Amino acid sequence: MSVNVNRSVSDQFYRYKMPRLIAKVEGKGNGIKTVIVNMVDVAKALNRPPTYPTKFFGCELGAQTQFDTKNDRYIVNGSHEANKLQDMLDGFIRKFVLCPECDNPETDLHINPKKQTIGNSCKACGYRGMLDTRHKLCTFILKNPPENDSGSAKKEKEKKNRKKDKENGSGEAGGHEIDAPDAVDGNDDDEDWAEETTEEAQRRRMDEISEHAKNLTLSEDLEKTLEERVNMFYNFVKQKKEEGAIDGADREILAEAERLDVKAMGPLILSELLFDENIREQIKKYKRHFLRFCHNNKKAQKYLLGGFECVVKLHQAQLLPRVPIVLKDLYDADLLEEDVILAWAEKVSKKYVSKELAKEIHAKAAPFVKWLKEAEEESEGSEEEGDEDENVEVVYSPSARELKVETVKSEKPDSKEDDDIDIDAI
Repeated sequence: MSVNVNRSVSDQFYRYKMPRLIAKVEGKGNGIKTVIVNMVDVAKALNRPPTYPTKFFGCELGAQTQFDTKNDRYIVNGSHEANKLQDMLDGFIRKFVLCPECDNPETDLHINPKKQTIGNSCKACGYRGMLDTRHKLCTFILKNPPENDSGSAKKEKEKKNRKKDKENGSGEAGGHEIDAPDAVDGNDDDEDWAEETTEEAQRRRMDEISEHAKNLTLSEDLEKTLEERVNMFYNFVKQKKEEGAIDGADREILAEAERLDVKAMGPLILSELLFDENIREQIKKYKRHFLRFCHNNKKAQKYLLGGFECVVKLHQAQLLPRVPIVLKDLYDADLLEEDVILAWAEKVSKKYVSKELAKEIHAKAAPFVKWLKEAEEESEGSEEEGDEDENVEVVYSPSARELKVETVKSEKPDSKEDDDIDIDAI
């Protein structure tokens, strides 16, 4: 069965079709893998090498990929449903196939290894531009240009072959060396992009060059070590804070973390820069910033707990007695989920603070953790027995700065639907 290449187009007479992706799961345990049975046919319909979408799946899923080109076997490690991969293929098509101007899939990629650029040209509308090279697949494409690329990648390869032949003394025909001057090759590199000479075309090319320079920098950043990227993110957030622009920069901060591929560690950095002894007020103030990282992301929540421990270390006198209160603030703000807190409470770690301080923090947190467990057990028991809806509630005494546990009758069951949180509305 075939589907539209651009599946957002519902027109049944749409001329650009591709086979529906077929996936077959093989093996078991650690050796389980998904073979994309008809990847060659799908890729042919997209005018792209079959390794590109396969590698794209690997990048998106965080899985290893294997290519057996002789037997046309393209594999993604792990078990993955065909429908899920089909949806993921739509993302590949949007980024690497469809023309950004007219959405037509009749496009070609042009690789320039020397300049580390990926050009995109459309046969339908004549668009010529540069791809955004931030996606990890771009590194693979630059190292593995398409065979049908008639642009600079091919010319660069020919140039290297001529140079090699000259060095080996085999580049002669009829007593004349076959070697083109560097100046000619330099012109060849740009000839695909120098066809239009109007002022508008020149302006557009300058914009493309400027955008490409930025994208090239972004691509280079991803090649840096994790420590370097974390430090870059730290400096980015710190600058926003020093400029007084931090309050409305939550989207920018998230985008920068995603660009540098350090999203999970974001809450650790934000805790260091945005929290101090006034953490309770700051949780309310920067709730949206943290939610962008922590919502439905348990790994980010674990880093937030690590950041919280670091803040307690810096302000022990003020914050150590208030550990359970602050933890409940983080829980009530939907920044920490119940199971993440309970898992954290099970094991004392010296990853962020000393073992001794970690034990103290856990000891102070014990009443809140106990309440959390009891509330969960009572909630489960209430559901099974069909009794009146009663819950244990933690009530804080501002004067004593301690918590006491009371049983209160709630008017309505509190259904905490994390999936419905509108971060932008906060």
